[in-house]
Amino acid sequence: MHTLQTRLTGLARPLFGAAFVRFIAYLGLCAAYLQGGLNKLTDFAGAVAEMTHFGLSPAPVFAVIVIALELAASLMILLGFLRWLGALALGGFTLMATFLALRFWELPVGMERFMAANSFFEHLGLVGGFLLVAWLDLTEKA
Repeated sequence: MHTLQTRLTGLARPLFGAAFVRFIAYLGLCAAYLQGGLNKLTDFAGAVAEMTHFGLSPAPVFAVIVIALELAASLMILLGFLRWLGALALGGFTLMATFLALRFWELPVGMERFMAANSFFEHLGLVGGFLLVAWLDLTEKA
């Protein structure tokens, strides 16, 4: 068993242990936040409407904060500048937004509740990914 594990690890490490693969993983983790931040930046009225929809006031201030957070924290992760802090910021933001926007337990049983519950738990997976990024960054630099 140990030999098989060693061989498989030896085969996987050259590709999946490469720096460019880690960057692609970071880019994938940040993709929705880069897209969301850029969309809100180019459609600020839509961003304000989204904040209003979720009951955040003053909506324009929250829109600016969300845009800045999504873009700045994503760049921190991608560029490696205080990566752990950017990851914790996006993880915390995602956790708060998930509990604000995906309250599946308030919906009647049916397809809408099922879809909201799936999305809720997928977002918890993103939070876990950001915690892992922060943990890796802090432990590798220790």
